[in-house]
Amino acid sequence: MKKVAIILSGCGNRDGSELQESLSLMLALDRHNITYQCFAPKTTFKVVSYLGDAVETGEERNIYAEAARIARGNILDLASYQALHYDGLLLPGGMGAARNLSTYAFDGANMKVLPEVERAILETYKLSKPVAAVCIAPMVLAKVLGPMHVTLTLGNICAASQIAELLGAQHKVCIPSQAVIDHQNRVVTSPAYMVANRISEIFDGAEAVVEGMLQLSKQ
Repeated sequence: MKKVAIILSGCGNRDGSELQESLSLMLALDRHNITYQCFAPKTTFKVVSYLGDAVETGEERNIYAEAARIARGNILDLASYQALHYDGLLLPGGMGAARNLSTYAFDGANMKVLPEVERAILETYKLSKPVAAVCIAPMVLAKVLGPMHVTLTLGNICAASQIAELLGAQHKVCIPSQAVIDHQNRVVTSPAYMVANRISEIFDGAEAVVEGMLQLSKQ
């Protein structure tokens, strides 16, 4: 495994990609000498306040522009993603996965996934390359790969895990420092801040995810 694509959903845990999860995954990849390229869709999202209650502020921003903050400007339009050029696909968590990449936060079991995101996942899956997601992002995989009965984790049994199973996925309980590997579907997931209380757990979980992707890439 030499190069992985990362789909970002903005910048910040309440309305974008969770920073600690995103950076820990990037660090884990780098420590295994795996390079990465960040992607994001070029569409807008509704900003959520980070002070006090997580309420919408009435402001809208561009997902692509916000994700560029995490990627230090090295960001590509998700519409240009081609799975043939990468050895795996990775989705960090954060509510952007549930609000921007999909409508899970608003529609629950009736959720939809952004077409560019669905295409990227399916294109990677059909080439038998590893697809990974952490925190709430496995809900996106549950929607897209549920018909394939993908096995994934959202941490403990919860409302999200029950909806994932309604969508056809198989859910496994998992602690934040570990990952669940679906060898048949070549999917790796870890719960991160769905259950974690410490940043060290996030870094351990990211390492487990990357090691899982490496394991699948060698099958």
